[in-house]
Amino acid sequence: MKYVISTTLGILVFLTATPAAFAHDDHCEAVKDSVADAGFDDRVTVSCTDDHAVITSDTYPDHEKMTGIVGTNEQLPVPAEYSAPIILSPTLGTTALTRDAALGVAVNGVPIYDYTGGGEMSQADLAHHQAQHDTLQTEQLDVCGGHAGRGDDYHYHTKPTCMISQMENAGDDAIIGWAFDGFPIYGDNNPDGTAIADGDLDICNGQADGTFGYRYHTSVDAPYIVQCLMGVVTDFDRLPRVRPLSASNGGGAAPGRPPQGGVQNLVYTENPDSSRSMDYNFQGEAYYIRYKPSEKQGCYDFETRTVTNDGDVQSGEYCR
Repeated sequence: MKYVISTTLGILVFLTATPAAFAHDDHCEAVKDSVADAGFDDRVTVSCTDDHAVITSDTYPDHEKMTGIVGTNEQLPVPAEYSAPIILSPTLGTTALTRDAALGVAVNGVPIYDYTGGGEMSQADLAHHQAQHDTLQTEQLDVCGGHAGRGDDYHYHTKPTCMISQMENAGDDAIIGWAFDGFPIYGDNNPDGTAIADGDLDICNGQADGTFGYRYHTSVDAPYIVQCLMGVVTDFDRLPRVRPLSASNGGGAAPGRPPQGGVQNLVYTENPDSSRSMDYNFQGEAYYIRYKPSEKQGCYDFETRTVTNDGDVQSGEYCR
């Protein structure tokens, strides 16, 4: 069986997909096993419906976060309930799908975005590296390949190195995540440990797979991770997003504006009392964003001094 991967980009690529691609029940078990084998089943749950495996988490990984970011957007990670639907009977399509939100989820429950920040890529953008929007090259990411977005949710834009180092089954044959179209995500090499030759990966950073029909990879060079979806997703516009925090008295916080030229010495601290703090310097001044759980379920008391707000100290209760 052959699929035409992309004609809209002026690229004609044929992938041979095995007719024996995983059936529904086997695919459900593969998703569950990928989480359990990695050792994250104490923090992440997987349930299966007639159509999807649903990976549920709080998007807040148990590894270092945010420290070392230069191009900060002055947002920090706050736990967010997240249910990621993975199609159980995946099929390849003919058009690459892009969006300005997650394209999949890691086995630790953290959403996976493409490498860019600031909006959805067009079909034309996929064929050319968007250096000005590259979150790695513009120093927007921490040492683990992630940061917090507009929803104050932590997510990955490149290979999730810190998560991989925590995986009990870490290795080339370990699935590190799932794209929303139902296909698995692997690391930089083929599952058998061989190197991926130049030109083997398509526009979305994927290639044919003997078990699942198709698979995605991370890569050292851009696009670093899943750039688009090659599978059919009928409910594409309904895929999950993490909404920004809302003020308990109505309204919401304005999005952070990246300080021009970046900040220095950004450090993210997690305290035993569940309070969190992100401290940094900009043009010789100290700034911070701090929060702790409030008495109201799903709400947090914030105190901030940010470049976005001209250094004014502000406080308030914000909720999911």
